[in-house]
Amino acid sequence: MDIPPPPDLGGRPPQQHGQGPYGPPPQVPYPGGPQVPYQRWPGAYSPYSRPPVNGFAIASLVLGILCFLPAVGLILGLIALAQISKKGERGKGMAIAGSVLSVIGVVLLVLAVVTGGARDFVDGFKEAARESRNSSAFPIDKGECFNVPDSDLEGAQYVYEIDEVPCSARHDGEVLASVRVNHETFPGDAALTSLAERKCVDLDASYVLDSWVDIGDAELTYYMPDRETWGQGDRHITCLYGDAEEKRGLKGSFRRDATNLDADQLAYLKADKALYEAYESEPVEENVEDDLKGHKEWAGRVDKGLAEQARLLRGHDWPAKADADVTALVGAIERNREQWAKASTAKDADAFYEYYVPAQKHISGKAEAAARKRLGLATTSPRDANPGGDGGDHEGGEGAAV
Repeated sequence: MDIPPPPDLGGRPPQQHGQGPYGPPPQVPYPGGPQVPYQRWPGAYSPYSRPPVNGFAIASLVLGILCFLPAVGLILGLIALAQISKKGERGKGMAIAGSVLSVIGVVLLVLAVVTGGARDFVDGFKEAARESRNSSAFPIDKGECFNVPDSDLEGAQYVYEIDEVPCSARHDGEVLASVRVNHETFPGDAALTSLAERKCVDLDASYVLDSWVDIGDAELTYYMPDRETWGQGDRHITCLYGDAEEKRGLKGSFRRDATNLDADQLAYLKADKALYEAYESEPVEENVEDDLKGHKEWAGRVDKGLAEQARLLRGHDWPAKADADVTALVGAIERNREQWAKASTAKDADAFYEYYVPAQKHISGKAEAAARKRLGLATTSPRDANPGGDGGDHEGGEGAAV
Protein backbone atom coordinates (compact mmCIF):
# COMPACT_ATOMS: atom_id res chain seq x y z
CA MET A 1 0.00 0.00 0.00
CA ASP A 2 1.41 3.28 -1.06
CA ILE A 3 1.76 6.01 1.59
CA PRO A 4 0.99 9.49 0.23
CA PRO A 5 3.77 11.99 0.49
CA PRO A 6 3.60 14.66 3.22
CA PRO A 7 2.02 17.97 2.31
CA ASP A 8 4.11 20.90 1.17
CA LEU A 9 5.03 22.99 4.23
CA GLY A 10 6.43 25.88 2.30
CA GLY A 11 9.99 24.79 2.66
CA ARG A 12 9.75 24.20 6.47
CA PRO A 13 11.00 20.85 7.73
CA PRO A 14 8.27 18.58 8.98
CA GLN A 15 7.73 18.67 12.77
CA GLN A 16 8.55 15.64 14.74
CA HIS A 17 5.78 13.97 16.66
CA GLY A 18 5.21 15.63 20.03
CA GLN A 19 7.09 18.80 19.12
CA GLY A 20 5.23 22.14 19.17
CA PRO A 21 6.33 25.58 18.17
CA TYR A 22 7.76 26.24 21.67
CA GLY A 23 9.65 23.01 21.99
CA PRO A 24 8.77 19.83 23.81
CA PRO A 25 7.04 19.73 27.17
CA PRO A 26 9.27 19.24 30.17
CA GLN A 27 8.86 15.42 30.09
CA VAL A 28 11.43 13.11 28.63
CA PRO A 29 11.37 13.51 24.81
CA TYR A 30 9.26 11.11 22.84
CA PRO A 31 11.20 7.88 22.31
CA GLY A 32 13.01 7.96 19.12
CA GLY A 33 12.63 11.72 18.66
CA PRO A 34 15.47 14.25 18.77
CA GLN A 35 17.00 15.03 22.17
CA VAL A 36 15.84 18.68 22.76
CA PRO A 37 17.09 20.30 25.98
CA TYR A 38 14.60 21.75 28.59
CA GLN A 39 13.88 25.37 27.72
CA ARG A 40 13.95 28.02 30.47
CA TRP A 41 11.81 31.17 30.78
CA PRO A 42 13.57 33.98 28.94
CA GLY A 43 14.79 35.66 32.11
CA ALA A 44 15.67 34.73 35.63
CA TYR A 45 12.40 33.00 36.59
CA SER A 46 10.72 29.70 35.90
CA PRO A 47 7.60 29.65 33.68
CA TYR A 48 5.68 28.04 36.56
CA SER A 49 6.28 30.92 39.16
CA ARG A 50 5.00 34.56 38.97
CA PRO A 51 7.64 37.33 39.08
CA PRO A 52 7.72 39.19 42.43
CA VAL A 53 6.29 42.67 43.03
CA ASN A 54 8.92 45.39 42.96
CA GLY A 55 9.65 46.72 46.48
CA PHE A 56 10.20 50.29 45.30
CA ALA A 57 6.73 50.26 43.73
CA ILE A 58 5.17 49.29 47.06
CA ALA A 59 7.11 52.01 48.93
CA SER A 60 6.17 54.63 46.33
CA LEU A 61 2.46 53.78 46.63
CA VAL A 62 2.54 53.90 50.45
CA LEU A 63 4.30 57.29 50.52
CA GLY A 64 1.94 58.59 47.83
CA ILE A 65 -1.17 57.58 49.79
CA LEU A 66 0.12 58.99 53.05
CA CYS A 67 1.37 62.15 51.30
CA PHE A 68 4.46 61.77 53.44
CA LEU A 69 7.78 62.83 51.88
CA PRO A 70 6.13 63.16 48.44
CA ALA A 71 9.40 63.88 46.62
CA VAL A 72 10.83 60.59 47.94
CA GLY A 73 7.70 58.75 46.82
CA LEU A 74 8.09 60.15 43.30
CA ILE A 75 11.76 59.12 43.08
CA LEU A 76 10.98 55.60 44.33
CA GLY A 77 8.18 55.31 41.76
CA LEU A 78 10.52 56.21 38.88
CA ILE A 79 13.14 53.73 40.11
CA ALA A 80 10.46 51.05 40.34
CA LEU A 81 9.33 51.63 36.74
CA ALA A 82 12.90 51.31 35.50
CA GLN A 83 13.50 48.09 37.42
CA ILE A 84 10.16 46.58 36.36
CA SER A 85 10.97 47.24 32.68
CA LYS A 86 14.40 45.66 33.05
CA LYS A 87 13.64 42.63 35.25
CA GLY A 88 10.07 41.87 34.24
CA GLU A 89 8.82 42.30 37.84
CA ARG A 90 5.23 43.10 38.74
CA GLY A 91 3.94 46.33 40.34
CA LYS A 92 3.90 48.74 37.41
CA GLY A 93 0.42 49.96 38.35
CA MET A 94 1.48 50.60 41.93
CA ALA A 95 4.58 52.47 40.79
CA ILE A 96 2.52 54.69 38.47
CA ALA A 97 -0.12 55.34 41.15
CA GLY A 98 2.53 56.12 43.75
CA SER A 99 4.30 58.49 41.38
CA VAL A 100 1.06 60.33 40.52
CA LEU A 101 0.05 60.69 44.18
CA SER A 102 3.55 61.86 45.06
CA VAL A 103 3.41 64.51 42.32
CA ILE A 104 0.12 65.72 43.81
CA GLY A 105 1.76 65.78 47.23
CA VAL A 106 4.67 67.85 45.91
CA VAL A 107 2.25 70.34 44.34
CA LEU A 108 0.27 70.65 47.60
CA LEU A 109 3.47 71.13 49.58
CA VAL A 110 4.62 73.92 47.25
CA LEU A 111 1.21 75.61 47.56
CA ALA A 112 1.34 75.34 51.34
CA VAL A 113 4.76 77.00 51.45
CA VAL A 114 3.67 79.77 49.09
CA THR A 115 0.43 80.50 50.97
CA GLY A 116 1.95 80.18 54.45
CA GLY A 117 0.02 77.03 55.32
CA ALA A 118 3.18 75.11 56.15
CA ARG A 119 4.35 77.91 58.41
CA ASP A 120 0.98 77.91 60.17
CA PHE A 121 1.19 74.17 60.66
CA VAL A 122 4.70 74.38 62.10
CA ASP A 123 3.73 77.29 64.32
CA GLY A 124 0.72 75.38 65.55
CA PHE A 125 2.84 72.34 66.28
CA LYS A 126 5.36 74.44 68.18
CA GLU A 127 2.58 76.13 70.13
CA ALA A 128 1.08 72.78 71.07
CA ALA A 129 4.48 71.53 72.19
CA ARG A 130 5.06 74.72 74.16
CA GLU A 131 1.68 74.44 75.84
CA SER A 132 2.43 70.84 76.69
CA ARG A 133 5.75 71.83 78.28
CA ASN A 134 4.15 74.73 80.13
CA SER A 135 1.03 72.96 81.33
CA SER A 136 0.55 72.84 85.08
CA ALA A 137 -0.82 70.03 87.19
CA PHE A 138 -2.98 72.62 88.97
CA PRO A 139 -6.37 72.45 87.21
CA ILE A 140 -7.28 76.16 87.37
CA ASP A 141 -5.73 78.73 85.00
CA LYS A 142 -4.65 82.32 85.53
CA GLY A 143 -7.56 84.63 86.30
CA GLU A 144 -9.89 81.83 87.39
CA CYS A 145 -11.35 81.23 90.84
CA PHE A 146 -11.97 78.04 92.79
CA ASN A 147 -13.21 76.38 95.97
CA VAL A 148 -11.55 73.65 98.03
CA PRO A 149 -14.39 71.26 98.92
CA ASP A 150 -13.18 69.55 102.07
CA SER A 151 -10.31 71.61 103.42
CA ASP A 152 -9.04 75.15 103.77
CA LEU A 153 -6.12 76.87 102.10
CA GLU A 154 -3.81 76.69 105.07
CA GLY A 155 -0.88 74.55 103.99
CA ALA A 156 -2.09 75.14 100.45
CA GLN A 157 0.74 73.19 98.78
CA TYR A 158 -1.11 69.93 99.41
CA VAL A 159 -4.74 70.50 98.41
CA TYR A 160 -5.87 67.61 96.21
CA GLU A 161 -9.37 68.55 95.04
CA ILE A 162 -10.36 71.83 93.37
CA ASP A 163 -13.73 73.05 92.07
CA GLU A 164 -13.71 75.92 89.56
CA VAL A 165 -16.32 78.61 90.26
CA PRO A 166 -17.06 82.06 88.80
CA CYS A 167 -15.06 84.81 90.47
CA SER A 168 -18.33 86.71 90.97
CA ALA A 169 -19.43 83.99 93.41
CA ARG A 170 -18.04 83.43 96.89
CA HIS A 171 -14.83 81.47 96.60
CA ASP A 172 -11.68 80.31 98.40
CA GLY A 173 -8.99 81.35 95.96
CA GLU A 174 -8.00 83.06 92.70
CA VAL A 175 -5.05 82.04 90.51
CA LEU A 176 -2.80 84.91 89.42
CA ALA A 177 0.11 83.11 87.72
CA SER A 178 1.87 79.84 86.98
CA VAL A 179 5.67 79.56 87.11
CA ARG A 180 7.59 76.76 85.41
CA VAL A 181 10.51 75.35 87.43
CA ASN A 182 13.45 74.74 85.08
CA HIS A 183 15.37 72.05 86.97
CA GLU A 184 16.38 68.63 85.70
CA THR A 185 15.93 67.05 89.13
CA PHE A 186 13.74 67.84 92.13
CA PRO A 187 15.40 70.90 93.76
CA GLY A 188 13.99 70.28 97.23
CA ASP A 189 11.21 71.88 99.24
CA ALA A 190 13.34 74.73 100.58
CA ALA A 191 14.54 75.81 97.14
CA LEU A 192 11.02 75.61 95.70
CA THR A 193 9.59 77.63 98.59
CA SER A 194 12.18 80.37 98.13
CA LEU A 195 11.51 80.49 94.39
CA ALA A 196 7.73 80.54 94.91
CA GLU A 197 7.84 83.42 97.39
CA ARG A 198 10.07 85.52 95.14
CA LYS A 199 8.27 84.86 91.87
CA CYS A 200 4.73 85.16 93.22
CA VAL A 201 5.46 88.58 94.75
CA ASP A 202 6.84 89.81 91.42
CA LEU A 203 3.90 88.42 89.43
CA ASP A 204 1.38 89.86 91.89
CA ALA A 205 2.48 93.37 90.87
CA SER A 206 1.75 92.67 87.19
CA TYR A 207 -1.59 90.98 87.91
CA VAL A 208 -2.87 93.80 90.12
CA LEU A 209 -1.48 96.98 88.56
CA ASP A 210 -3.61 99.21 90.78
CA SER A 211 -1.90 99.64 94.13
CA TRP A 212 -5.17 100.92 95.61
CA VAL A 213 -6.99 97.61 95.15
CA ASP A 214 -7.82 96.30 98.62
CA ILE A 215 -7.51 92.52 98.82
CA GLY A 216 -8.95 92.50 102.34
CA ASP A 217 -8.14 89.32 104.26
CA ALA A 218 -6.81 87.51 101.21
CA GLU A 219 -3.22 86.33 101.33
CA LEU A 220 -0.73 85.78 98.56
CA THR A 221 0.14 82.09 98.63
CA TYR A 222 1.08 79.27 96.26
CA TYR A 223 0.90 75.58 95.39
CA MET A 224 4.11 73.83 94.46
CA PRO A 225 5.06 70.28 93.45
CA ASP A 226 6.42 67.87 96.05
CA ARG A 227 8.81 65.05 95.28
CA GLU A 228 6.00 62.67 94.32
CA THR A 229 4.19 65.03 91.95
CA TRP A 230 7.53 66.13 90.51
CA GLY A 231 8.14 62.51 89.56
CA GLN A 232 4.76 62.52 87.82
CA GLY A 233 5.83 65.46 85.63
CA ASP A 234 4.57 68.51 87.54
CA ARG A 235 7.07 71.39 87.10
CA HIS A 236 4.91 74.39 88.03
CA ILE A 237 4.38 76.67 90.98
CA THR A 238 0.87 78.17 91.02
CA CYS A 239 0.58 81.62 92.61
CA LEU A 240 -2.82 82.56 94.04
CA TYR A 241 -4.82 84.64 96.47
CA GLY A 242 -6.55 82.69 99.20
CA ASP A 243 -8.49 83.44 102.35
CA ALA A 244 -7.16 81.04 104.98
CA GLU A 245 -9.28 82.56 107.74
CA GLU A 246 -12.79 82.18 106.35
CA LYS A 247 -14.40 79.58 104.14
CA ARG A 248 -15.57 81.13 100.84
CA GLY A 249 -14.27 84.48 102.07
CA LEU A 250 -13.51 86.07 98.66
CA LYS A 251 -15.82 87.62 96.10
CA GLY A 252 -14.91 89.30 92.85
CA SER A 253 -11.59 89.23 91.04
CA PHE A 254 -8.52 91.19 92.11
CA ARG A 255 -7.20 91.26 88.56
CA ARG A 256 -6.37 94.73 87.22
CA ASP A 257 -4.30 94.56 84.04
CA ALA A 258 -4.63 95.07 80.29
CA THR A 259 -7.37 92.44 80.12
CA ASN A 260 -9.88 94.61 82.00
CA LEU A 261 -8.47 98.16 82.05
CA ASP A 262 -8.67 100.79 79.28
CA ALA A 263 -5.79 102.86 77.89
CA ASP A 264 -6.42 105.86 80.17
CA GLN A 265 -6.55 103.69 83.28
CA LEU A 266 -3.33 101.93 82.29
CA ALA A 267 -1.60 105.27 81.65
CA TYR A 268 -2.63 106.56 85.07
CA LEU A 269 -1.47 103.40 86.85
CA LYS A 270 1.88 103.53 85.05
CA ALA A 271 2.42 107.00 86.48
CA ASP A 272 1.12 105.86 89.85
CA LYS A 273 3.66 103.02 89.87
CA ALA A 274 6.56 105.47 89.50
CA LEU A 275 5.60 107.03 92.83
CA TYR A 276 4.77 103.89 94.78
CA GLU A 277 7.89 101.99 93.80
CA ALA A 278 9.87 104.80 95.39
CA TYR A 279 7.52 105.19 98.36
CA GLU A 280 7.62 101.50 99.21
CA SER A 281 11.43 101.54 99.45
CA GLU A 282 11.12 103.03 102.95
CA PRO A 283 13.91 101.94 105.35
CA VAL A 284 13.31 98.89 107.51
CA GLU A 285 14.12 100.94 110.60
CA GLU A 286 10.95 102.95 111.24
CA ASN A 287 12.51 105.27 113.83
CA VAL A 288 14.00 108.26 112.01
CA GLU A 289 16.39 108.99 114.91
CA ASP A 290 17.94 105.53 114.48
CA ASP A 291 18.44 105.85 110.73
CA LEU A 292 18.29 109.51 109.70
CA LYS A 293 20.56 108.92 106.69
CA GLY A 294 18.40 106.10 105.37
CA HIS A 295 15.22 108.14 105.72
CA LYS A 296 16.76 111.15 104.00
CA GLU A 297 17.81 108.97 101.08
CA TRP A 298 14.32 107.52 100.95
CA ALA A 299 12.80 111.03 100.84
CA GLY A 300 15.07 111.80 97.90
CA ARG A 301 13.81 108.69 96.05
CA VAL A 302 10.20 109.70 96.70
CA ASP A 303 10.95 113.20 95.32
CA LYS A 304 12.25 111.62 92.11
CA GLY A 305 9.28 109.25 91.98
CA LEU A 306 6.89 112.19 92.21
CA ALA A 307 8.76 113.97 89.42
CA GLU A 308 8.38 110.90 87.16
CA GLN A 309 4.72 110.56 88.08
CA ALA A 310 4.05 114.19 87.09
CA ARG A 311 5.98 113.76 83.82
CA LEU A 312 3.96 110.71 82.80
CA LEU A 313 0.66 112.34 83.72
CA ARG A 314 1.50 115.40 81.61
CA GLY A 315 2.48 113.25 78.66
CA HIS A 316 -0.88 111.48 78.25
CA ASP A 317 -3.90 112.83 76.35
CA TRP A 318 -6.64 112.48 78.96
CA PRO A 319 -10.38 112.38 78.18
CA ALA A 320 -12.27 115.62 78.79
CA LYS A 321 -14.05 114.26 81.84
CA ALA A 322 -10.75 113.60 83.66
CA ASP A 323 -8.49 116.33 82.28
CA ALA A 324 -9.20 118.94 84.96
CA ASP A 325 -8.74 116.50 87.84
CA VAL A 326 -5.49 115.12 86.43
CA THR A 327 -4.18 118.67 85.89
CA ALA A 328 -5.03 119.51 89.51
CA LEU A 329 -3.22 116.36 90.63
CA VAL A 330 -0.06 117.32 88.70
CA GLY A 331 -0.03 120.75 90.36
CA ALA A 332 -0.42 119.18 93.81
CA ILE A 333 2.39 116.72 93.06
CA GLU A 334 4.79 119.55 92.22
CA ARG A 335 3.94 121.37 95.45
CA ASN A 336 4.31 118.19 97.45
CA ARG A 337 7.73 117.50 95.96
CA GLU A 338 9.07 120.51 97.82
CA GLN A 339 8.34 118.83 101.15
CA TRP A 340 10.09 115.60 100.18
CA ALA A 341 13.07 117.50 98.75
CA LYS A 342 13.49 119.44 102.01
CA ALA A 343 13.12 116.25 104.05
CA SER A 344 15.92 114.69 102.02
CA THR A 345 18.32 117.43 103.19
CA ALA A 346 17.13 117.75 106.83
CA LYS A 347 19.94 118.33 109.32
CA ASP A 348 18.31 116.26 112.10
CA ALA A 349 15.28 114.13 112.90
CA ASP A 350 13.15 117.08 114.06
CA ALA A 351 13.73 118.92 110.79
CA PHE A 352 12.94 115.72 108.87
CA TYR A 353 9.59 115.35 110.62
CA GLU A 354 8.79 119.01 109.97
CA TYR A 355 8.73 118.35 106.22
CA TYR A 356 7.79 114.67 106.25
CA VAL A 357 4.42 115.05 108.02
CA PRO A 358 2.80 117.35 105.41
CA ALA A 359 4.59 115.51 102.58
CA GLN A 360 3.04 112.24 103.72
CA LYS A 361 -0.44 113.54 102.98
CA HIS A 362 0.12 113.17 99.26
CA ILE A 363 0.08 109.41 99.60
CA SER A 364 -3.59 108.45 99.18
CA GLY A 365 -4.57 112.14 99.15
CA LYS A 366 -7.72 113.88 97.99
CA ALA A 367 -6.42 114.95 94.56
CA GLU A 368 -5.42 111.39 93.73
CA ALA A 369 -8.82 110.09 94.79
CA ALA A 370 -10.60 112.69 92.62
CA ALA A 371 -8.58 111.80 89.49
CA ARG A 372 -9.10 108.09 90.11
CA LYS A 373 -12.83 108.55 90.46
CA ARG A 374 -13.01 110.26 87.05
CA LEU A 375 -11.09 107.38 85.49
CA GLY A 376 -13.14 104.63 87.11
CA LEU A 377 -10.35 103.35 89.37
CA ALA A 378 -10.38 102.47 93.07
CA THR A 379 -10.76 105.58 95.25
CA THR A 380 -9.96 104.04 98.63
CA SER A 381 -6.36 103.22 99.40
CA PRO A 382 -5.54 100.33 101.74
CA ARG A 383 -2.42 102.23 102.87
CA ASP A 384 -4.22 104.98 104.70
CA ALA A 385 -6.68 104.78 107.57
CA ASN A 386 -8.24 108.00 106.24
CA PRO A 387 -7.82 107.75 102.45
CA GLY A 388 -8.86 110.61 100.23
CA GLY A 389 -8.78 112.94 103.22
CA ASP A 390 -9.38 116.64 103.41
CA GLY A 391 -6.20 117.56 101.58
CA GLY A 392 -5.68 120.68 103.68
CA ASP A 393 -2.32 121.94 104.87
CA HIS A 394 -0.85 120.45 108.04
CA GLU A 395 0.63 122.63 110.72
CA GLY A 396 4.36 122.75 110.57
CA GLY A 397 4.54 122.30 106.80
CA GLU A 398 4.43 124.35 103.65
CA GLY A 399 2.30 123.99 100.57
CA ALA A 400 -0.93 122.16 99.89
CA ALA A 401 -1.11 118.45 100.32
CA VAL A 402 -2.38 116.37 97.44
